[in-house]
Amino acid sequence: MSGGRRGWFVSVDGPSGVGKSTTVQALHDLLAQQGRPVRRTVEPTTTTLGTFTRSNANTLHGLALACLVAATRYEHVETVIDPALRAGELVVSDRYLASTLVLQQMDGVPVEFLLDVNQHVPLPDLAVILTAEPNLIAARIVERGITHRWHVDPDGPSREVALYRDAAAHLTSRGVEVLLLDNGAYTPSDVARRIADAIPALPLASVPSTAPSTPQGP
Repeated sequence: MSGGRRGWFVSVDGPSGVGKSTTVQALHDLLAQQGRPVRRTVEPTTTTLGTFTRSNANTLHGLALACLVAATRYEHVETVIDPALRAGELVVSDRYLASTLVLQQMDGVPVEFLLDVNQHVPLPDLAVILTAEPNLIAARIVERGITHRWHVDPDGPSREVALYRDAAAHLTSRGVEVLLLDNGAYTPSDVARRIADAIPALPLASVPSTAPSTPQGP
């Protein structure tokens, strides 16, 4: 991360089917209503590299995919996250480092390699980890439809929930404030309010937004 960081960085991660993207949208809308200079973004991004990563995540595996995801993240940091933070914006990223520590581990990549290849990405000021009962997550995936090879594993939701707890513990050990929230028992709006309450009001409220908040992905 380059110097001059004046903004605040929030990452939101969680198992597939936990309602993460809906919660991120609710959080963005709430912060915007509060007059906060918020920028919503997502990984993988919609750049050429990000689109390639998303399109090939079902065919690439292991170390190759882990390196591609890391490359996409470094581009994301350089082109979106760093400039927004230097401008004093509040950045909310739908998926970030915690997702790598979970999904790439499920793909057979050692956590030590994942930490090494991502060692130069900036840590979030607040890492939100959404969770829910594995049975609820599995039911949501079935209702939504299978969209990724990880969804085929019947034990996938249980493994994701456990690994996200490990990721939360790792981020805490590195000094990141972690908010672990049960997204199965509350509405996205309720969860968004809890996240917003954990974000400091100053100095962000006094910093004018320099650009419209445009998501960098679907």
